[in-house]
This record gives sequence, structure tokens and C-alpha cells, in this order.
Amino acid sequence: MAKMKIISVQLPQNLIHGLDSLVKRGIYPNRSEAIRVAIRELLKKELYKEEIQEEIPEYVVR
Repeated sequence: MAKMKIISVQLPQNLIHGLDSLVKRGIYPNRSEAIRVAIRELLKKELYKEEIQEEIPEYVVR
């Protein structure tokens, strides 16, 4: 796995409660992993709307 960097993000309390609920249910092991999954999906949606024949960067998981 690539080396991780720490970033600071401010979120409204309702989003934090939602993340904590996903973690409590065992869907994700922690908040960070849930956020990483959400960001990957956002990047796939926004950056790769059309099927591109080029190689997709490693940070985007198909």
C-alpha cells in the first residue's frame, strides 16, 4: 500500500455520525477507510465519466 499522508477535513456533525454508524455496524473498520472509499468513488465518477482507454492511476480502484 502507498504511504499515507494526513490531511485535515472539517465535516458537519451529521456526516461524522453517519461515518461512525458505518464503522459501528462493521461496514468499515474506521472513519478513514470509509472516507477513502467515498473519495475513490467520487474520483471514478468525476474523472472517468467516459470509459478511457488509457491506464487508470493506481489510486483509483475499479
